Amino acid sequence: MLAQVYPDAHAELDFSNPLELLVATVLSAQTTDVRVNQVTPELFRRFPTAEAYAAADVDEIGEIIRPVGFYRAKAGHLKGLGEMLVDKHGGEVPEDLDDLVKLPGVGRKTAHVVRGNAFDYPGLTVDTHFQRLVHRLALTEEKDPVAIEHAIGAIIEKSEWTMFSHRIIFHGRRVCHARKPACGACPIAYECPSFGAGPTEWDEAAELVTGPEREHILDLASGGDGSER
Repeated sequence: MLAQVYPDAHAELDFSNPLELLVATVLSAQTTDVRVNQVTPELFRRFPTAEAYAAADVDEIGEIIRPVGFYRAKAGHLKGLGEMLVDKHGGEVPEDLDDLVKLPGVGRKTAHVVRGNAFDYPGLTVDTHFQRLVHRLALTEEKDPVAIEHAIGAIIEKSEWTMFSHRIIFHGRRVCHARKPACGACPIAYECPSFGAGPTEWDEAAELVTGPEREHILDLASGGDGSER
């Protein structure tokens, strides 16, 4: 059903090459993609290559990325990953998972985002939205992100891993919110064991649905005829 709700789900970070996606994903920790997308145009203009990050002044990077939070640590990560890319990978972003997770500021989640969206390798991106939704949908009781990744990987076709991640994350951002999920206006409510975690009345729930797909989501949730269920 999520495939029908979000047929065009995708990474919401703006990027045009693997390095830009890597940098944007490192910046996205503890903030929103919207905020990251506000700072990356200038960042990408000033630092278009791994060599540029390696040679950069950390404070200069920090001033550009200040709005994303934790900017001092993230600036250090960007300079450090630039240095490692130059020293170990000829200035190019590696495709191998083990190589990616050795880069400063890069864990399995970031590595899977890069591999799945820049290099088309199947991968499950276990972020906070993903964890929340697979628990609400009772797909796993695992708590550790790596254990969740393996548990979900065992029940979802490998070729669908990346799109499954996008759709789950889209749904978490738009409908199945952490504090107040829009249960009464959710297109997959009928198959959700956690129905009732949020408002179940249509009017209240519909107000909680967000995103550019809002009307499409509400149409599907209403049965396709524009009326509440």
